[in-house]
Amino acid sequence: MAITNLHKSRKDKFVEFYTRLEDIENELCHYTEYFEGKTILCNCDDPYESNFFYYFATRFNDLKLEKLICTCYNGSPVAYTQMSFFDGDTEEGEQVKRSAYKVEIKEVEDFDKNGATNIDDIDILLKREGVVKRLEGNGDFRSAECIELLKEADIVVTNPPFSLFREYMAQLIEYGKKFLIIGKIDAVAYRDVFPLIRDNIIWCGYNVGHFWYKVPAYYEEKSTDFKIDEYGQKWRRVGNICWYTNLDIKKRHEKFEFIKKYRPEDYPKYDNYDAINVDLVDDIPDNYWGVMGVPATFIGKYNPMVFDIIGLSASVKYDRDIVGLDFLGGNDASPLLAQKKKYARIFIQRRR
Repeated sequence: MAITNLHKSRKDKFVEFYTRLEDIENELCHYTEYFEGKTILCNCDDPYESNFFYYFATRFNDLKLEKLICTCYNGSPVAYTQMSFFDGDTEEGEQVKRSAYKVEIKEVEDFDKNGATNIDDIDILLKREGVVKRLEGNGDFRSAECIELLKEADIVVTNPPFSLFREYMAQLIEYGKKFLIIGKIDAVAYRDVFPLIRDNIIWCGYNVGHFWYKVPAYYEEKSTDFKIDEYGQKWRRVGNICWYTNLDIKKRHEKFEFIKKYRPEDYPKYDNYDAINVDLVDDIPDNYWGVMGVPATFIGKYNPMVFDIIGLSASVKYDRDIVGLDFLGGNDASPLLAQKKKYARIFIQRRR
């Protein structure tokens, strides 16, 4: 394992951002048909802090899950206090604090007999023998023992560290897993992620936009995207977030609503590509059949029956396999308009 890289990623300011339950609920409500009889893996989730764990654990019976597995990186301060009972050995407190662990749930009972499973029932369940187990390693999703858990899973659902998104996605594809994960829209422009979008191997889920994340007490920032609520909890808003999945959804088959018509004066051509520039997804014209350069946010409305994704133009060395179009100029593949660089553009074309 590349321990140095793992430690570096843990310092990344997005690694310890905790996803809100309401954001999870707003997305996962569209996928419940896929969960029945399945083993769900949340492999970046401390069950004492993760709302992904809370969502699946409290709905375990309603979703008719086969099993829920959660793993986390080592060093959770919550685990240190909650797991003082671990192995019945209080002298190993520091070892427990440094340990990663997993939770496996095969059934959830209504312990308080109120007709529904809730967080109190889950707290009781977590104290049962064999539910919480220490991992041999540090809980890195790339470790051998975590990969064995990945092989066991049917669907992976989590918010992986943004700094490790490339490696995380590559692992899911390598092992042929179904998944629903959170990432930055910017990831579309990664040269090892874009082909997956282009070839309809992965796509965007339902919710795209700005997400508020709960952040640790030590987090410090002064900006309009940072706030402290009435309970003293710190929050950080992150823009251009989306869900990535390979589970088919109704949204990607919805009719695309065109509201603009093509006029040459409104859609100039790039200096270095035979394609017109479209600054906003809503401005895609319905009567143009050539190649168009659109923002990365296009993936949130992409319907493969309406459009073909041709390629990607970004601030990287020109690569015909990625860009998809003939290129005029130097090596920088950035789209140029009146000799000025534009942000990365996805090249698309209407299907006839």
